[in-house]
Amino acid sequence: MAMSVGGDSAEDKAMSDINTTPLVDVMLVLLIIFLIAIPTVIQSVELTLPKVVYEPTETKPENVLLAVRASPEGQCQVYWGMAPVTSEELFNRAEKKLKSEIDKQGGLTAPDLELPEAHIRGDINTPYRCIGATIFTMQRAGFIKVGFISEPPPNSQQ
Repeated sequence: MAMSVGGDSAEDKAMSDINTTPLVDVMLVLLIIFLIAIPTVIQSVELTLPKVVYEPTETKPENVLLAVRASPEGQCQVYWGMAPVTSEELFNRAEKKLKSEIDKQGGLTAPDLELPEAHIRGDINTPYRCIGATIFTMQRAGFIKVGFISEPPPNSQQ
């Protein structure tokens, strides 16, 4: 870089050249930021999403049917069959149901032990915290299979 500090020339005139060094520095910094940021934004994991097929559910008498919805005040309401239950009652009934089914089949060492499932029907306007709490309670009670019952859209083909 050269710089003129006066000297031999007798003419003192204003310098009309633009100093582009700061502009180039800013542009290089932006280029580096974009080179680093763009691949992280565009990057995605290759997935093959499942094809949804609506299969009729086999309702067994030992399965637990739960309905979950939110009251107009926003409180979670859980129904065991048609009876409303609290979280504590849900846990106690689920634990008792599981123990009775295991005992009925010959205990935990029975050769063909089939544990009951919990099927949850959730209202479309129910907050996830209500559904999540129900899933957590059923798993804490010992249910391994907790599933959702949904209604297929109209005119759906199998």
